[in-house]
Amino acid sequence: MSVPESPEESLRRVWSAVASALGDGSGGTDALALVGQVSTHLLPVDGVSISLVDGARTRETLYASDGLSDRIQRLQCSLGEGPSFEAYEARRPVLISDLAAHRGARWPVFAGEVGAYPVGAIFAFPLQRGAIGIGGLDLYRSEPGWLSAEEVATALRIVDIATLALLALRMDSLHGERVVSLPREHAQVHQATGMLIAGLGVTAEQALAKLRAHAFSVGRMVDEVADDLVAGRLVPADIEL
Repeated sequence: MSVPESPEESLRRVWSAVASALGDGSGGTDALALVGQVSTHLLPVDGVSISLVDGARTRETLYASDGLSDRIQRLQCSLGEGPSFEAYEARRPVLISDLAAHRGARWPVFAGEVGAYPVGAIFAFPLQRGAIGIGGLDLYRSEPGWLSAEEVATALRIVDIATLALLALRMDSLHGERVVSLPREHAQVHQATGMLIAGLGVTAEQALAKLRAHAFSVGRMVDEVADDLVAGRLVPADIEL
């Protein structure tokens, strides 16, 4: 009978695999998937997402382990608030062991909206190197509950691996090699924001804020409204209303 590998062995193996994937150019998405898999394997969580910050408070979800992880990230991106945004701005982890207990106290709109999903706890970690913030790693579990001190230490090791992976991907992008293909919905948000900048004469941050406000007012995700703008089903003047 084989002996199960220890968390330390798992982390070393995953870092080696991530470094290899990035080194041979076999795919940034595969590298991030390895980070996600070790997260749900070593920690008592049900899902994980990894996002890249791209200015003007925008985020691009590069990896989500399941549909709910993706939905949580999309909801935060649509509203511009939530634990992932707070972790990035405060440059520290935001650990919410009982999301229901925080309803209305922090991120009131996000907390109210996420209450419709089976999410009991969220643990958000900034991905940064020194003063440079590059993204976030979010973990969720369906039932409330704390991470132990040992589990937080393991999560921070995983965060280090994810940070180095994103740094490598960003450097490749700066050199003209797009290692990670952006999901279609995020490309649509960028295009729609550009349309609002041109059509309304506003800044990028103001355009994104208007897009989010309109999406919230009609009860839709920001990427769905962006898709309508790009497809011509909406015009910039509709967003101004």
